[in-house]
Amino acid sequence: MLKKRVITAICGIPVLVAAVWFEDFLPWFTMLTALLGVLASLEFSRLVNASRAQTFAFYGACITFFYILLRDVKLLEIIDAAFSTAYILPLLLAALVLPLLWSWLPVRFRGEGSTLKGGVWTIIGIIYLGWTLGHLIALRGLEDGRNWVFLALFVTFAYDTAAYFTGRSIGRHKMAPHISPGKTWEGAAGGVIGAVLLSLFFTLDTPLGLPITWGHAIILGLLVSLFGQIGDLLESAFKRYTGVKDSGNALPGHGGFLDRIDSIVFSGLVVYYYVIWVI
Repeated sequence: MLKKRVITAICGIPVLVAAVWFEDFLPWFTMLTALLGVLASLEFSRLVNASRAQTFAFYGACITFFYILLRDVKLLEIIDAAFSTAYILPLLLAALVLPLLWSWLPVRFRGEGSTLKGGVWTIIGIIYLGWTLGHLIALRGLEDGRNWVFLALFVTFAYDTAAYFTGRSIGRHKMAPHISPGKTWEGAAGGVIGAVLLSLFFTLDTPLGLPITWGHAIILGLLVSLFGQIGDLLESAFKRYTGVKDSGNALPGHGGFLDRIDSIVFSGLVVYYYVIWVI
């Protein structure tokens, strides 16, 4: 299992780094994030469908794609030349509530299993993956956006990696045994230390350096740790609720795409709002 996790990470991280780094030339990162959002959305629908609440899976994946894609500032500038971007937000909001309205229609106009519950879960999936992941694209569009995205991603990875190895080595006290039996308080503490240390790296005078103090770096490390853990536990709760062990098996050693990005969905969001509100 560990060997598979390492091999998958070695293959995936360079692709992710290249996508973020060369986003100024072509929207590689935007497209990669949107693709991951779609794949994770389909896995999310699979989880919900396992609990007998049939979602609008294809519709949810499509709207998730557009929620992520339309946070790209350069893309919006291109669209604005032919279509006023002032209409985009109302259209996205209308698309968000459409599954709920559709689920209220008479049974003869609905597919089998298309219930109000399924419509609600479709909306939750769009917000959970489309709206949240879109903040990574918005973060990339800010000044020093490339490095802010690297901070959000690498600090999350540092937390996950440090928590994993610390938990395996000295983990004794379960954090949430009914949700995620493998997580321990010792592992969480080790993860926080790893996240803060890597966050401090971004204060150094390097190509990845950011105009932040040690205090900001420490706070960001703590926030990313907290919200990354919340995202991880939330996805674990989904799996417990539906009785599914992994969201998929596309990534050897990691499960599915949703299993891999469950921490990132909130990390990008918290870094984005910290940057625009505090820094």
